[in-house]
Amino acid sequence: MTNDLLKLITQMQQPSFYPHAVANIELIQTHASLVFLTGEYTYKVKKSVDYGFLDYSTLDKRKHFIETEFKLNQKIAPELYLEVIPISKLDTQLVLNSSKNIVEYALKMRQFPQENLFSNLLKADKLSSDRFIELGKIVAQFHISAETNDHISSFGTVVNLNAAFIENYQQSQKYIGTVQTKKQFEATKAYTDSFFDERKNLFQARRDRHKIKECHGDLHLKNICLWQDKIQLFDRIEFNESFRFVDTMYDVAFTVMDLEAREKPEFANAFLNSYLEYTGDWAGLLVLPLYLSRQAYVRAKVNSFLLDDPQISEAEKQKAEQTASDYYRQAYQYTQRKLGGLILMSGLSGSGKSTVAKRIAHDIGAIHIRSDAVRKHLAGIALEKPGTESIYTPEMTQKTYECLLELGTMLAKEGYTVILDAKYDRLALRQPAITEAQSLNIPLKIVHCTAPISVLRDRLNQRQHDISDAGADLIDSQKANAENFTTEEQRYITTVDTSRADWRSEAIALGLA
Repeated sequence: MTNDLLKLITQMQQPSFYPHAVANIELIQTHASLVFLTGEYTYKVKKSVDYGFLDYSTLDKRKHFIETEFKLNQKIAPELYLEVIPISKLDTQLVLNSSKNIVEYALKMRQFPQENLFSNLLKADKLSSDRFIELGKIVAQFHISAETNDHISSFGTVVNLNAAFIENYQQSQKYIGTVQTKKQFEATKAYTDSFFDERKNLFQARRDRHKIKECHGDLHLKNICLWQDKIQLFDRIEFNESFRFVDTMYDVAFTVMDLEAREKPEFANAFLNSYLEYTGDWAGLLVLPLYLSRQAYVRAKVNSFLLDDPQISEAEKQKAEQTASDYYRQAYQYTQRKLGGLILMSGLSGSGKSTVAKRIAHDIGAIHIRSDAVRKHLAGIALEKPGTESIYTPEMTQKTYECLLELGTMLAKEGYTVILDAKYDRLALRQPAITEAQSLNIPLKIVHCTAPISVLRDRLNQRQHDISDAGADLIDSQKANAENFTTEEQRYITTVDTSRADWRSEAIALGLA
């Protein structure tokens, strides 16, 4: 540690350094920053370091990156990111906010309780699936409005993406036989190598659909918090464009991977399905396993590096060894082929299809695709806005069901279990799904939800804040037009009476959840 850095740390730990009242000052050090918690405010100072991928080695560079960090994060967290303040040396003292003899810069932020980090809230069992559904919407809105252009899109080429993966394997190869097995290393590398080699047009499609954007770049649970009971993303990466100009699924993968590493797959599922519904980016699931493996592998690699650090204690090394091993295993597991399947929901509006589908998705980790969402995405209508008559024509209904089936079979072939949540009340709508599943050898189930008509009416009359436009006035016509299941269809069908209090137990007994 240099004398200048030691002096900075010493003086910034003194209450007299600050122009406001302070509580007990707490210092948090990372490999690249100093963070001073003072009570109401937090001050972040960048260290004079150069790691190649991150270069803060000169005052001008630190000024540039701290201003970039402020600009990027004020867009998503204006209440937390307040200003960049110079630190000056006057005689032998360091002072804040003088324009003379500037020697450093600090990012001033609003301080929040550390227990409000999602990582700590999760540990304290203070988060629910509803919070992660809300998080999915927030990340979706962030990505929808995120910037993209030709320069940003260039970071999504196969050459640029593969280079980062190759570097990860080169840097971690020496840990084979200690924290990762040879089988894990070779299988994980073979998966990503073949993915880049065989699916080049998939990456081009992501670029063509403008899915390479200025994202967050580090969207794990320690960079998400509750601020005044609202979910807040923060700490976007500023120091390296290649970590920020990424596929939107790169961001999503960080959150999903982190939740699954913390053994909360049901929250990962709630977040993912919410995000997909609001963006309509179900095609992004084709690249998600690649990025899930990448995020876990990088976590493993970083923890592996600690094993070579002479300043790390033996106890810390033992912890890092176990953590690295867990992440290598997780990265490997994401590359393993899974058996996909299709589950068709069926029933009148208000019969509880979406409630049952959501529960099944929660319990088995399925992708839940609602016809209401697909219909509105096809029509270019925001999910929360009511649809006009034009999106409920027979032609639009046919197009919606065709898109549902196309998404379902595409994802089932990739190893996802997919729930297609629609009325499926006529044979002409169900038969294409049955035929497609049979021809592709995809396991298929049909979940038929029922309840007394009076219950359906009550549910629809009470429905609020839902993307479905169906009302109680449609029940009679729906019932009149619904077609009974054929003898051939009976082998696929499970009927769930959602008016019964034990409907979930019934579904579990039948092997659905």
